[in-house]
Amino acid sequence: MLQTAVGWHVEMEFEEDNHRTRAAALVRLPDGTEVRSHGYASRHPADSNQPRVGEEVAGARALNELAMKLLTKAHDEIDEASGRTSYPLTTR
Repeated sequence: MLQTAVGWHVEMEFEEDNHRTRAAALVRLPDGTEVRSHGYASRHPADSNQPRVGEEVAGARALNELAMKLLTKAHDEIDEASGRTSYPLTTR
């Protein structure tokens, strides 16, 4: 049986100044839901200015928050469909 592959595209945007990077992540799910998250990184004054590193740290933190929001959404949907409280989902 041929299965249809489902794909998600995560959009990432960054705002940077000399000391701080902010990342915003957005994913649109097939059910029409949009899940958004944010992550931040700060550069220590003694560190050299490396914008790419700030983007990686802030982006990873935004994606981590996005993952937790998706786990919570799935957990809530499981509970709603089953009519009972399920075990919490984790990121393992």
